[in-house]
Amino acid sequence: MSDVSEMRRGVLSGVAAYVLWGLFPLYWPLLKPAGSVEILAHRIIWSLVAVGVILGVRRHWGWIKDLRAKRVALLAIAALVITVNWGTYIYAVNSGHTIEAALGYFINPLVSVLLGVVVLRERLRPWQWVAVGIGTAAVVVLAIDYGRPPWIALTLACSFGTYGLLKKFASTPSAESLAVETAVLFLPALAFVLLQPRPTFTGHGGSHIALLVGAGLVTAVPLMFFNSSATRVPLTVIGMLQYLAPILQFAIGLLVQHEAMPASRWIGFLLVWAALVILSVDAVRSATSTRRRAREPEPVAA
Repeated sequence: MSDVSEMRRGVLSGVAAYVLWGLFPLYWPLLKPAGSVEILAHRIIWSLVAVGVILGVRRHWGWIKDLRAKRVALLAIAALVITVNWGTYIYAVNSGHTIEAALGYFINPLVSVLLGVVVLRERLRPWQWVAVGIGTAAVVVLAIDYGRPPWIALTLACSFGTYGLLKKFASTPSAESLAVETAVLFLPALAFVLLQPRPTFTGHGGSHIALLVGAGLVTAVPLMFFNSSATRVPLTVIGMLQYLAPILQFAIGLLVQHEAMPASRWIGFLLVWAALVILSVDAVRSATSTRRRAREPEPVAA
């Protein structure tokens, strides 16, 4: 019963994390008239404050003495990459491109698969190649539809995929990693906030200040839920849950923000979703096969 309870808690935590991430398109527009870069700077500053408070409450500081130069360097690069991701996403949502932002997170698993091949020298299974091929065709269809490459989606997918790869090499838990990453970016972000010619932090009421400060909280809280989930459920479950966020983002862009979805764009998205179904089914089959082999007794020599 304890294992079942832990699994249930992990799944609920995962759902909470991805639902909160999926609702981000409703939050960033509330921070206007602040521009995308100002919002990004405040997100960095207040995320460091929020994660610092969380780690302080947990009295969890011992990990700092275990940091080595190589790990700090990897996290510093990760900080730059996630800055590109955060800034692009905020710009996309606040400029009417939420659906294209959602596309970026739909194709992110495909980018991660390709990064595994290029960087980690992994070998793809046949159905993974099929999924990548269909995903590539989807990008071509969407480029024709938009009249340009879907650069917002590609930037989000590639930056987040690269960020995940760097985190894999750094092997640092999410909260601790966020603390280092935002600490690296803190001074540049603070300098921008203090030196920008037309700051909006003051002069727009207490609610605007609270919302800008809240950018740190909305960054840290889903991360805590994700940490709770990742330690309790298999990666295959996390892989399924991750689609909740772009599904919600897509729905918000379509139904709340009323972004255009012509027929040609639907075709591109349907191709992406088909690729993700193939990728997900193949991942589940592979994980099931691996577990089955692990349970089989080894042959005893005569």
